[in-house]
Amino acid sequence: METSKQHIEPADGRLGVLTVGLGAVASTVIAGVELIKRGIAAPVGSVTQMETIRLREQGEGQAPLIRDFVPLAGLDQLVFGAWDPISDTAYDSALKAGVLDRYEHIEPIAAALKEIEPMPAVFDQNYVRRLEGNNVKSGATKRELAEAVRRDIRDFKASNSCDRLVIIWCASTEIFIDAGPAHESVTALEAAMEANDETVPPSMIYAYAALKEGVPFINGAPTLTTDVPAMTELAATNGVPVSGKDFKSGQTLLKTVLAPMLKARMLGLQGWYSTNILGNRDGEVLEDPDSFRSKEKTKLGVLEHLLEPGKNPELYGDFHHLVRINYYPPRGDNKEGWDNIDIFGWLGYPMQIKVDFLCRDSILAAPLALDLVLFMDLAKRAGLSGVQEWLSFYFKSPQHESGGHPEHDLFIQQANLKNELRRLMGAEQIAHAASES
Repeated sequence: METSKQHIEPADGRLGVLTVGLGAVASTVIAGVELIKRGIAAPVGSVTQMETIRLREQGEGQAPLIRDFVPLAGLDQLVFGAWDPISDTAYDSALKAGVLDRYEHIEPIAAALKEIEPMPAVFDQNYVRRLEGNNVKSGATKRELAEAVRRDIRDFKASNSCDRLVIIWCASTEIFIDAGPAHESVTALEAAMEANDETVPPSMIYAYAALKEGVPFINGAPTLTTDVPAMTELAATNGVPVSGKDFKSGQTLLKTVLAPMLKARMLGLQGWYSTNILGNRDGEVLEDPDSFRSKEKTKLGVLEHLLEPGKNPELYGDFHHLVRINYYPPRGDNKEGWDNIDIFGWLGYPMQIKVDFLCRDSILAAPLALDLVLFMDLAKRAGLSGVQEWLSFYFKSPQHESGGHPEHDLFIQQANLKNELRRLMGAEQIAHAASES
């Protein structure tokens, strides 16, 4: 059944994209967009640029590209800026990250990358213990730091003649923090920032500043950040969309495909062991047990929600799930994710699945970041606010409204995303993912 089309402001003018962090992921996103704009590369992995959407009313087999169906900003409208505690330009960062080939993919856009110099960051080594930086803001209180970030946002928008902005967290994983009294309301959060409460990490300062300025905020890390009542209250009050958390790019992406297969066929699970080796800055940060705990929590939660042990305890009531991440510098950004999955079938006979995913962390994350920026800008122009559950497709631990639990099945997430796009455009929704074919 068709619905009325949602009013969406046009995607005119320049869209500023501010990344928190200018490391491997951010520099790869920026470089990729610059290369694609010049026709040097293709946007492989980007749903907004390459995926189609099935429209029932157009007849069998008719499906436009998503970017032709919904009014997304074009890549030539994007203007990039960043904060980082390390003062390297996007050019220097891309070289140091070692993700892209210097002569094929960095030097052709060197001038554009060199123009992006990071603003001083809100950075505290207590939250990311294995990093150091000298390009750092100072302030007597965390509230002062938040106001400094707000000024940066306004200044960047004005100096770059941007019509709209989106902010995306591409920085390192902070230490694990439980939600507490400081996060219960905007009033409590502001008081906590005034008191320099240790339960308010830098990521929350950025998110608070963004939401106060009416700018959509995306959390690409597993940290708490916007997943607290204070932030959802602020997002609702100011009419700003938020989404997160933790880009679903590699090993967990495979889990959200394989685990639904087991459940669909009623195959039992005895154990799932996942290990990773990587040598980039993310791997170094995750050597700290408290930062790893943040990442572990998002990785471990996936199977519990997908398999619903309470419904089939004889199949999933007692499985062992272990996740390990090991920093191994020779690998750089080229991560290896290895899974050993012990399953059982008819009459309880054991079987195994082994997966060895030799992936490139930032190459997988970059198109996700681009899609999220474009979709969150769309959400803002469509008047959507608060948690954007329809973007769960992109996250390991999708932020969701209170009550219930997040959806983790990749293909249900894909169907939900496309149905939200259909709803926005007044098109008939399609009930299941199979209809996308």
